[in-house]
Amino acid sequence: MNHGSLSPRRPAREVKVGPVTMGGRAAIVIQSMNATDTRDVAATLAQIERLAAAGCHLTRVAIPDLEAARALDEIVRRSPLPVVADIHFDHRLAIAAVENGAAKIRINPGNIGGPQKLREVVDCCRAHGVPIRVGVNAGSLSREMLQKHGGIGAPALVDSALTAVRAVETAGLTDIVISAKASDPALTIAVNRALARETDYPLHLGVTEAGTPENGRVRAAVALGTLLAEGIGDTIRISLTADPVLEVEAAWTILQALGLVRRGATLVSCPTCGRTEVDLVPLAAEVERRIAGIRRPLTVAVMGCPVNGPGEARAADVGIAGGRGEFLLFARGEVLARVPESEAVEQLLALIAERFPEEETDADSR
Repeated sequence: MNHGSLSPRRPAREVKVGPVTMGGRAAIVIQSMNATDTRDVAATLAQIERLAAAGCHLTRVAIPDLEAARALDEIVRRSPLPVVADIHFDHRLAIAAVENGAAKIRINPGNIGGPQKLREVVDCCRAHGVPIRVGVNAGSLSREMLQKHGGIGAPALVDSALTAVRAVETAGLTDIVISAKASDPALTIAVNRALARETDYPLHLGVTEAGTPENGRVRAAVALGTLLAEGIGDTIRISLTADPVLEVEAAWTILQALGLVRRGATLVSCPTCGRTEVDLVPLAAEVERRIAGIRRPLTVAVMGCPVNGPGEARAADVGIAGGRGEFLLFARGEVLARVPESEAVEQLLALIAERFPEEETDADSR
């Protein structure tokens, strides 16, 4: 795949999460987190099915008590995705989650109850071949780290993350993924740049508490797009105050924008100008909606000017460019036909079906 001017991927050691590989030569792994009560097995599995259909590679579930940990047994057996257990404070929950099939656990070693309890968790993970994601957030730094570094900042987050990693290593495990997140995109970038220099463990990227879909996607794209373009990052989550399926869709959009994956149809459309003689905004929205179900890699253009449109969208596989009452139908910059405005969308979809039949395409790539 052509990555343009992106930096080479940072070499990271491989960590296996069930059948999914993070680091090494593996593609970027997309993950989300269930919004369901893990104790509700049916609801949790239903949401996992939706996440899998959207292209998620693994998901995380909250484990607030032993009932939730025990529910993992059935969830894991029936889930189409590897399931990660999110643990806070109680080492017994981490052990129970691993024993009930979690493919990975997420803990903060500093709040799990001390070195002996951490060692018990590590011993259980080693026995079951389960890696640990070491997670630290800007909003939950210890008082000691804040005092040592004079407040929240990249040095405090990096120190906290590496201290946690050393604790897990000392306890006897090196199957580790590191996550250091902040709600500030600039801080997230600075922290992960530093971690990329200091360690070769796989890095989980995310902007925590990114916000609602519109704002959160932008904040995540700024931070994760910057880091991924620099070759940093092995797995990503877009944290949105929304249906987690939207997180997966946003992650694919970011990876596609960088050329790191080719999956599904991508719409490109012009911003309109004084030469535009058609109502392009609803037209582009309709095309985007109609091509949403296409899984084959494809770029579709909707342009508002028949003079410059086909040339400006020359890289698109297919497209339409509008004039008053009439559209040009084109492929790779070559004009194929003139069609009435009322038929433009249907003609475009017919061209897609003709030139890119399903059986000739690779529906998904990771």
